Order: sequence, then structure tokens, then C-alpha cells
Amino acid sequence: MPELIIYHGSAEIVQSPEFGKGKKYNDYGQGFYCTEHLELAKEWAVNDGIDGYANRYSIQTDGLKIMNLSSEKFTILHWLALLVQNRRIRTTSPIMRRGREWLIQNYLPDITGYDAIIGYRADDSYFSFARAFLDNTISVAQLSYAMRLGKLGEQFVLKSRNAFEAVRFDGYETIDSAVYYPKRKSRDEEARVAYQAELERDITEGLYIRDLIQEGVKPDDPRIR
Repeated sequence: MPELIIYHGSAEIVQSPEFGKGKKYNDYGQGFYCTEHLELAKEWAVNDGIDGYANRYSIQTDGLKIMNLSSEKFTILHWLALLVQNRRIRTTSPIMRRGREWLIQNYLPDITGYDAIIGYRADDSYFSFARAFLDNTISVAQLSYAMRLGKLGEQFVLKSRNAFEAVRFDGYETIDSAVYYPKRKSRDEEARVAYQAELERDITEGLYIRDLIQEGVKPDDPRIR
């Protein structure tokens, strides 16, 4: 993975991403959020009636330490533990609060020393899937299935000063909200419809958050892989 082309969908043209800026409550904490998928960046760039920009960058990854949460080393629960630590998630039941604490204690990846993170983006419906799992409504298998709905794609997040120094701005494209906001909404709706169909299946099988806590399921347990 020597050089990557990545895109940042935004309401602004961002020629010089700055280390140390960005919201601390994003999926993976403070950082610069990009994707290798241009079409996704275009969707993320716009809002209803508001055009945006797909900023294009190249980044030299030689020498960078990159955590890929989609690799075999990790499970969906590692991703979720990182998400619930960083995002402001409303825990409306005791099981949600206990589940959040348990995931952080047992599955939180140590991102110290990493320059970049690759992983899912918990946008719109996908964030609601994560909340449903914490509320003991869906199983690990159903959560894994849900996160693959709608061809969500992955984020490439710059975290360290080294990563910011390795990225180069290559230009931008203006994105029409009239074209790409409906695509964004359609992707989300497609995921929700498929998710509801999945819920119609037998929900007595599989591991739920309450099972994980009661059995003390470890990351190497084959049932969550």
C-alpha cells in the first residue's frame, strides 16, 4: 500500500488538512476523515439543498502505521467499542449502559501510535444498528450483516502528525446536492429496508450483548468471527 488516492467530502475546499483539528466525537475520535471511494465522498459532501466538494488527495503510506479494523485481526465488536467510546450515544436502558462499558473494557483497540485507521462509517441508519445491538435487540451476526448493507464502504482516517505530513492535495470537484443528496438518502433507505427484512428472520439464535456479558466472550471466540 505505497500510495493511496483518498477523498474528503465537505462543504468546503480543504487544501491543507490541519493536524489537531476536527470533532473529538467522531467515530474514531479527532482526525481527518476520508474514503477511497469517490462516490461515497460525493454523497458525504452534500446536504439537502446544499452543494459541496469532493477534495482529492494522494497519501504516501510507506512508513505509516495503519490500523485496519476490517482485517481478520479484529471483529465487529472492536469497531463498536471504538465507536461507543468516541460517539455521543444515548443509552436509554441498563443493558445499553452495561453493554457500552463492557465493550470498552474488553474490546477497545489500543490506537496509540497509529497514524491512520481504516474502518466502517457509522452514518445515519448504521448508527441506529449499533444502538439496536447495545439494546439487546439484534445479535452479533445481525449487526455484522447490517454493517454491510447499502455498500457503505470504509473510511480512511488520518490521526497522527506523520499522516498529515504524508498527504498531498490534488484538487477538488464541485458536487451537486440535487444529484447526490437523493443518492445518499436512497443508500440509507436501502439499508433500512434490508435491515427490517433481516429482523423478520428467527431472532432466537445468535449471540446478543447480554450473552456476551454473561459468558464473558473473548475476542478470539470463533462465534463472533
